Amino acid sequence: MTTIESKSAVFHRSLHTDPISIVGASGNYLYLADGGKLLDATGGAAVSCLGHGHQRVKEAIISQLDVVSYVHSATFATEAAELLAKELVESTGGEMSKAYIVSSGSEAMEAALKLARQHYLESKPPQPQRTKFIARHESYHGTTLGALSISGHKARRAPYEPMLIPNMSRVSACNAYRGMKESETETEYVDRLAKELDDEFQRLGPETVCAFVAEPVVGAALGCVPAVKGYFQAVRAICDKYGALLILDEVMCGMGRTGTMHAWQSPLIGVVPDIQTIGKGLGGGYAPIAGVLISRKVTDTLFKGTGAFTHGQTYQGHPVSCRAALEVLRTLQDEKLVQNAAAMGEKLEELLKRVVLPLPHVGDVRGKGLFWGIEFVKDKTTKEPFDPKDNVAMNIHEKGLSCPHNITLYPGTGTADGKIGDHILLAPAYNVTAEVIELIVQKTAKVIEEYFSKA
Repeated sequence: MTTIESKSAVFHRSLHTDPISIVGASGNYLYLADGGKLLDATGGAAVSCLGHGHQRVKEAIISQLDVVSYVHSATFATEAAELLAKELVESTGGEMSKAYIVSSGSEAMEAALKLARQHYLESKPPQPQRTKFIARHESYHGTTLGALSISGHKARRAPYEPMLIPNMSRVSACNAYRGMKESETETEYVDRLAKELDDEFQRLGPETVCAFVAEPVVGAALGCVPAVKGYFQAVRAICDKYGALLILDEVMCGMGRTGTMHAWQSPLIGVVPDIQTIGKGLGGGYAPIAGVLISRKVTDTLFKGTGAFTHGQTYQGHPVSCRAALEVLRTLQDEKLVQNAAAMGEKLEELLKRVVLPLPHVGDVRGKGLFWGIEFVKDKTTKEPFDPKDNVAMNIHEKGLSCPHNITLYPGTGTADGKIGDHILLAPAYNVTAEVIELIVQKTAKVIEEYFSKA
């Protein structure tokens, strides 16, 4: 990356360095202007579930442009949006009843929060006192103000803290590596977390809480941390006890990423949400798209009330994005790629735990399906994180991009408490082969070994 003053007119994420220019992409590889290529082991931010340049999806997008590229959803419907919503609902086994299609995960979370509030305003009898939400520490649910307000990632919240919505509270994340005591069983850990959540409902006044919000497998904020068995059943029971909704954020971990179409369909989760957000793998990077899946309970409330959701966006149900996502979804099903993600995920787990976990400063390897995190620590015994000034995750990411490694490794910080801690994510395409999995692990291990040998 260049450090000279940029001539680019793009307001890049950094004004001090230009990002690497990509001139082409195919399958698992990104092609550089200098003729080099990078093994895409992360799909961007766990987005490119089919890899790059997938012919079926390209043809579907072109075909939609020949039909209609845009209409306003307040008045018009399109076949692309109707079919996508229908097949998404079917993918839940009928547990969810409607799909609301937007353009990004942050927008999906904003819609989910407003939908939960409206559900109680239109309940019989109305419950207007329900204005509060409970989420978890070390969480990230989006970058817009409402989504950031529900998030618990301290570093991302910090600059905007005075602007954030105050009626959001947080409890401990379900993070066995950092949260479970040495003498504790998983059952005891779940019981302790459940009590903490129940106590938070009581502190707030259970009749004031709209919903509890959580990722089934925590992505960017913690580095692919799955819940322990029984956790979400306990959470569901507490929400039901107090009449609150359960919102599951599957923007990063859903749509096949963790080995089932929806993360909650795994026996490890074992509960059905009232509202679910999806994104990233929904469009596979071929178009900007995300969505909200809505249970019959919530749909019925609005149907019997005003009959309308008091929310809307210009690009809601965009036909080209919907057609792209529909073809991604059909490809996942036709080619049994969710099953492949589960199978290749088992191989990735075995190799990471055998090859990467023993390396110096690798504290933990965790994940599910094709969604894995590697947490780095200064001391493997005490789990002491590195000083943020060491910039460990970003440095490892940048080393991965350099020759001879040529691999993408998605960096994350704040792993330990929202401010300190480092991890990287691996999230390859669902059509990945065993040979590519082996190459990803081999390259990742070499990057880590080389970085810490010279640090």
